[in-house]
Amino acid sequence: MSSTARIRTFALCCAGVLALTACGGPAEEGTAGTAKNGYPVTVASCGEKTEVEAPPRRAVSLDQGSTEILLSLGLADRMVGTGTWTDPVLKHLAKDNAKVERLADRYPAMEKVLSKEPDFVSASFLYTVGKGGVADRAKFTDLGVPVYVSPSDCAGKDNDAGGDGKRVKTLTMDTVYAEVRDLAKVFGVEKRGEKLIAGLKARVTKATEDIDASDTSLLYWFANSDAPYMAGCCGAPGIITRELDAENVFDDTREEWPQINWETVADRDPDVLVIGDLTRKSQSAESAAAKIRFLESNPATRNLTAVKKKRYVLLSGQAMNPTIRTVDGIEQVAAGLRKFGLAK
Repeated sequence: MSSTARIRTFALCCAGVLALTACGGPAEEGTAGTAKNGYPVTVASCGEKTEVEAPPRRAVSLDQGSTEILLSLGLADRMVGTGTWTDPVLKHLAKDNAKVERLADRYPAMEKVLSKEPDFVSASFLYTVGKGGVADRAKFTDLGVPVYVSPSDCAGKDNDAGGDGKRVKTLTMDTVYAEVRDLAKVFGVEKRGEKLIAGLKARVTKATEDIDASDTSLLYWFANSDAPYMAGCCGAPGIITRELDAENVFDDTREEWPQINWETVADRDPDVLVIGDLTRKSQSAESAAAKIRFLESNPATRNLTAVKKKRYVLLSGQAMNPTIRTVDGIEQVAAGLRKFGLAK
């Protein structure tokens, strides 16, 4: 039985709409695409190998970072679903994104994903295709659906260290570019991938040209006011910090997003607060406005240098994750430092 047939029968069985005798029977082939020169294609995927027999025609992306890469590669016509959003889509991708069904704002049920008869699934985080996420990736691969997970969530990272994991090796934009190349290769659009990467590199060069913020300390606050998630040294915020020659006040931890109390934040007293402006509602103080209200009213934070001088740089959640939007983060933090007179 083909992978499309297995998916279709599995989804129908789970929905209880297929007769018991049909659950092992044949099903009509879906549009899987025609193999071209160079296929099958195999790429590394967080400790496993992802192989596609032909260019995907019915892809589902399960995290916003992965979705925006596929859209940036001009692949909306080959996508049948998305899930797990923290922010509005990039404006220049909105038209294409509107053509693709949003299966859920958070994690769609596996049955919902399978109902789209995907021939490829991509994710930005191992958790998304693990326990607590959509489903373990083995469940997809058992049904013949290739699953790709971004290398930025596993290369040089210990995801068993608790919390959001620990960076054993410092993340760089090269790992993000590698994800773009992998996905472009899977879909047979390598030239588009190289063009996208060249554009991102040019933007980084322009944003960081002649900037020196070596005397400036930054703090990155992603979410939660009760037990705030602050950026450690070596994830996406670390990329931003190093590109600007600045200092992260929590450079002394390799945890991705350690939860740090406000008294410790006050002791470090950063020059600038880089604040996640999220639209999701799963934690306290998600939006930048809510974060700023907290900072300016809480006794432990209202006397911080950055708060008193209102040195806030607002970033989308995606810009604080290792994605193509990390480049947006570099641009926005650089602009903020120049505005505050903190960049030489």
